[in-house]
Amino acid sequence: MNIALFGTSADPPTRSHLTILKWLAQNYDLCAVWVSDNPFKLHQASLAQRIAMMDLTVRAASEYPNLQLHPEISSPRSLVTVNLAKEIWQGADFTLIVGADLVRQLPTWYHAHELLSQVKLLVMPRQGCAIAESDLEELRCMGAKAAIADLHIPNVSSTAYRNNGDRSVIIPSVAAYIHQEHLYECQEVNPATHWQTLKSESIT
Repeated sequence: MNIALFGTSADPPTRSHLTILKWLAQNYDLCAVWVSDNPFKLHQASLAQRIAMMDLTVRAASEYPNLQLHPEISSPRSLVTVNLAKEIWQGADFTLIVGADLVRQLPTWYHAHELLSQVKLLVMPRQGCAIAESDLEELRCMGAKAAIADLHIPNVSSTAYRNNGDRSVIIPSVAAYIHQEHLYECQEVNPATHWQTLKSESIT
């Protein structure tokens, strides 16, 4: 069984997350998703709220029953998550999914050598974030089996939403949840009005 492990801070999850999740569901027997706190970031929504938003994102891809949210494997440390996953899916082959912006950080992660010896590594490309061959080679020297996903991902990010209020980057159900929970500064907009505006703009 080939399992993709996809963790993210999801603050909030975006359309790019959904694109990645659907692609992983098409290419792996199971895509196990979790949300965790990133020790290098200050999160604007609580972990529980971010899990709820990711659950809505996973539900938006309900045509893929092998795409599943697994909060029980959540940890800020990927090695802990991998060990938890190994207890649940014994004998499976695991691929850890990371964004291109994290490649250079990976050697500094908690017990990186041990982590990279237990999983394959699949890097998701990100526009504006070049993946240096030297960085990949460093990971391979540490024992990583690293590859780059052949996938075009929309150039949208959680940061763009938080900083610029770009509501086109999130799906309707997540927008409604944000409005309901009064999350994020300056995002108090009625989702129904917002999506009607987007529909009108797409026609003109």
